[in-house]
Order: sequence, then C-alpha cells, then structure tokens
Amino acid sequence: MTVSDAQPHVSPSTEPLRAKCGWIIALGVVYLVAGVVALSSVALAAVVTVFVVGIMMIVAGVAEVINAFQVKSWSKFLLWVLLGALYIAAGVLTFENPLLTAKFLSLLLGVSLAVSGIVKIILAFSMKAGTSWFVVVLSGVITVAVGFVILANWPVASLYILGTFLAIDLIFTGIGWISVGLGLRASA
Repeated sequence: MTVSDAQPHVSPSTEPLRAKCGWIIALGVVYLVAGVVALSSVALAAVVTVFVVGIMMIVAGVAEVINAFQVKSWSKFLLWVLLGALYIAAGVLTFENPLLTAKFLSLLLGVSLAVSGIVKIILAFSMKAGTSWFVVVLSGVITVAVGFVILANWPVASLYILGTFLAIDLIFTGIGWISVGLGLRASA
C-alpha cells in the first residue's frame, strides 16, 4: 500500500470546503448546542417552530401578492391576490394563537406520518424480489407507529411533539455537519 492509498480521496469539488472545515465544524456545534437547548425546553422550541411557520406563510403570501401584479388577466389577478391574502392571514393567525397552531401542526404531522408509512408498506410489497423491501416495510411500520403515537397523544402533547422533533433534527444536523467537517479536516 502506498502513501497515497492511505489518504482519503478528495474530489476537486470538495477542495474549497476543506479550507473551511473549521467553520463547518463550528456550524455543527451551533446546531448541536441549539438542539440540546431545544431538547431542554421543548415547549419553547415548539413555539419557535410555530413562529417560523408563520413567518414563512407571511413571506409566501407577500410573494403571491407581488406575483399577482405580473398576471395579465384581471380574474387571475384577483385569484393570486386572494391566495396571497389567505397566506398572510394564516401567517398572522399563527402569531395570534401559537398554541392552536401547534395543535393543528401536530395533528397534520401525525396524519401525514401515518399515511406516508402506510404508503411505504404498500410500495414495499410491490417491490421485486432481491431488493431490500424488508427495510422499506420496517421503515413504513416505524413511520406508521410514530404517526399513531402522535395522534394518540393529540392534542395534549402537541407542544412537546413539535419541540422534540425540532430538537432531534437540530442535534442530528449538528452531528452531520461536525462529521463532515472532521472528515474534511482528516483529508487535508
């Protein structure tokens, strides 16, 4: 084995990232710390999630209204403006009642997970032999189970569900960025 075989292969596209591996690790640490903080206060994390959804809805509504002025037809203009106004109104309502929004988002999340898990299971049984269909079935069963757990505890645990999911996402994103940064550093 030569010295070049012992070093990990780095593609030319990752070369600019290697110079920034310290920043990538720092970003991962920020995500990880934010995830741990969110996990220590899942109710606050859920409220932050609701506010982010509200902000996104208001921004989308404003974009729809701006887009309405690009439409040539009067009837389509009114539809675009109405759509934008509905987005803006829904975004404002999330700020007016974040607890109700958290309950609705939790219900939507539970239903979405249950349905998507069922679809995964159905698709897995239609896969050809020799593929890893069992892993897809297992994934579907877990997704259905998580969806039903959310629905079974709805609306009581609405705040905790959104906050916990946000915290877990932040923690795993942080771990991912840290591992990418460490991998880039090792290849330097």
